[in-house]
Amino acid sequence: MKLRSRIPLSGCVLSTLISGAFILPADAAEKIALLTSWYAQAEQGGYYQALATGIYQRYGLDVSIQSGGPQINGMQLLLSKRADVIIGYDLQLLEAVQRGFQAKAIAAPFQYDPQGLLTHASVTSLDGLKDKTILVSSSGQATWWPWLKAQYQLSDGQVRPYTFNIQPFIADQNVAQQAYVSSEVFQAQKAGVKSNFFLFSEHGYPPYGGILITRPDQISSRSEAMAKFVRASMEGWVSYLTNPTPGNALIKKENPKMTDDLLAWGVTQIKQHHLIDGGDAATAGWGTMTQDRWQKTRDFMVKASLLKADTDWKQAYTTEFVQQMQVKP
Repeated sequence: MKLRSRIPLSGCVLSTLISGAFILPADAAEKIALLTSWYAQAEQGGYYQALATGIYQRYGLDVSIQSGGPQINGMQLLLSKRADVIIGYDLQLLEAVQRGFQAKAIAAPFQYDPQGLLTHASVTSLDGLKDKTILVSSSGQATWWPWLKAQYQLSDGQVRPYTFNIQPFIADQNVAQQAYVSSEVFQAQKAGVKSNFFLFSEHGYPPYGGILITRPDQISSRSEAMAKFVRASMEGWVSYLTNPTPGNALIKKENPKMTDDLLAWGVTQIKQHHLIDGGDAATAGWGTMTQDRWQKTRDFMVKASLLKADTDWKQAYTTEFVQQMQVKP
């Protein structure tokens, strides 16, 4: 888990998909290729868990999981039909809809974006950033940075590139950097750095995190398979947050750099910040989406000049697969 505003910016050749742990005959199950947003990690644990424990198999699905990364353009691979479902981001999707791309969100497993800011202990609130150098990735500058800058009267002159290396932060008390609660925060603690972390969603940042996106043709021609995939994935998340051992075994196989302590930290942070079971999911079931939440993201993007006001933003999602689903522990 290295990148913390993980909207991929450039394409690369799709690598070999991870085979399902439970293989059915080719004609016995619906094949679905899922492309994640980053390397295998706790933030994709529910999908690996559904694969490892046979949940997808029980729903008649043959799911393969492909890890994303900084050089993989998930939207491009989805639109070119080299993936059936991708894990993406609200802002990425709304911008794609503005450009006329045919893509639609079908569930929001993460009710809150895990994105935030890592600071040294001397910074006790986001109001204390005005004299700090802030490390921001190129994708972050087109997503959360406009929100943070406007909310706290910051300046583009404070920004330096974030290269996904925590050493500049460790070396300089005047530096703050983008971070995911489940990754860089852990790295800072391991390095013995006294730090604070501010989760943007807890300060008003509106987007969901890690939404499931597919193409409209998939929805129209494979509606039953998509419905099963959404439900099975949410059941995978319930299972993963109960006992992540099976999913973690697959994650470590796919990403040998992922350690047990980092995975455990990720699970703890997902639970502690109610990233999956918080918000509307607490009552409407995990994976739910609402028009109100989407409009808040749309309004932020318009205000930040990231989206044209006349964009048909309601074309970016459908709630047909999460309405009445009510998947909970």
